[in-house]
Amino acid sequence: MLRTGTKNVSVKELSISLLKEIDLYDLENLNYKTLGRIKGIGEVKAITILSAIELGKRVLSKDSEVKRIKTGDDVYYLVKKDLENELQEKFLVLYLDTRNYLIMKKILFMGTVNHSLITARDIFREGVKNNAVRMILVHNHPAGSVNPSYDDIYMTNNLVKLGKMMEIVVLDHIIVGKESYYSFRENNKDIFE
Repeated sequence: MLRTGTKNVSVKELSISLLKEIDLYDLENLNYKTLGRIKGIGEVKAITILSAIELGKRVLSKDSEVKRIKTGDDVYYLVKKDLENELQEKFLVLYLDTRNYLIMKKILFMGTVNHSLITARDIFREGVKNNAVRMILVHNHPAGSVNPSYDDIYMTNNLVKLGKMMEIVVLDHIIVGKESYYSFRENNKDIFE
């Protein structure tokens, strides 16, 4: 994609420099500013790289089939492949706009078989960074049960309250198990009022 190097750096050296600076496992969050800091990556090369990444995301992603999140089922089918058969707990967040269209889906935390270290600071930072006004919390229970634990309930209550203060509404918290899910909104509406 780079095609050429610069006056003082070959394309091979530029490629190596680029690979040292970026995280190949986090290309979805690569941005123009990050690329611009790499010596030899100008506007055209940065746009070319970002365009290729975006094209790859669109071709590989079936998530684009879900345009708007309306129900717990929409969330479940959107995240099912990410969480259902995992052996460790993962916590991801769906960041939404005012009409519940998906802005971004991001795995924020990975843990052990039954625990994931979650910080509100990281959850809301991503929301602010992506101009989200709503979000849906999602995590899996690798053992398969979708029943919420005491910690799940406590965390959900706190994040809903914090969301009201941050003006990023927590719409739901979905727990994904083996071939099923649990929606806090569908089962505990009072948390969200």
